[in-house]
Amino acid sequence: MLQRIQTIYLLLAAAVSAGLCLFLPYGIDKNDLELFAKEDFFLLGMFMGSAILSLIAIFLFKNRQLQFVLGRINILLNFILLGVFVYWSLTVSGETKVSEKGIGMIIPIISIVLLVLANKAIRKDENLVKSVDRLR
Repeated sequence: MLQRIQTIYLLLAAAVSAGLCLFLPYGIDKNDLELFAKEDFFLLGMFMGSAILSLIAIFLFKNRQLQFVLGRINILLNFILLGVFVYWSLTVSGETKVSEKGIGMIIPIISIVLLVLANKAIRKDENLVKSVDRLR
């Protein structure tokens, strides 16, 4: 059923991953130019992969177990993306790519929180269905 709360959480996670990454800079380079994810193929692929996984999970409402697993995979993907951002921000001393941090580095954190809330709601629905089956 598409009118569940996890659908809203998954839709928000997809919007955050796909929408905000295009408009919020994740850093500033040594020439004071803002760095966006749309300019880096790897970051854009990771953000769009996260958004696509969220959208696929929305339409798997009949298979809650698979929906839950896709949510976990999406959380893992966002942790990897967050790790990449942390690595780039910690190598600031060499001025390799990112000179200053931008607001776009918190996008994976927002997405992780929304995905955890969605997985919690999916688990709650699964437990409700199991408890109703026990009464029959």
